Amino acid sequence: MISTSLIEKPINYDGTQLRSHFIRETTGIAGDGIMAFAGTCYVMGENLVDLEDAETSDSIVAQEMLHFICEHFQIPLREMNYRLRLFMAIMRDAISELAPQWTITRDGDDLFESGRKISVGIATVSATSALFHCGINIDPEGAPVPAVGLDEFRVRPAQLARRVLDAYRAECESIELAVRKVRGV
Repeated sequence: MISTSLIEKPINYDGTQLRSHFIRETTGIAGDGIMAFAGTCYVMGENLVDLEDAETSDSIVAQEMLHFICEHFQIPLREMNYRLRLFMAIMRDAISELAPQWTITRDGDDLFESGRKISVGIATVSATSALFHCGINIDPEGAPVPAVGLDEFRVRPAQLARRVLDAYRAECESIELAVRKVRGV
């Protein structure tokens, strides 16, 4: 199963946090886990995991984001990408419920409102685990693309984080139960 943690103190994200056992070091969670925290986002150079971004010298910047880092052990990169997309579908639903006056759309692992980007997301693997990072703009100032954030939606980051963490944990538990209740044919 998976454990969750919402960190109250700000942590600025520069990409180095997307690594094995960062969740354990920060929260004490020793197995599969997902954590959320708010802080700036400034990722450049060798810390860009997306090769297309790195090759074009892009950067990921926002004054403040709600960050999620997830780590699962013993799953491959393809499944982690599926899990990131499931997570983003959960996120889209949660933002839509908390801010029903806005039209939030999802394209793969990206969320948008009227063409403005709300999120960043990437899945990768380490020697011991699969990981993803999702960042949801709170204040998108500095973003290199048209962007919007939770401040404009009037959504409280901690409320959204708790809702999404709980929903993702429930989905992961449901998947594990589904795997265990069938017989081979």
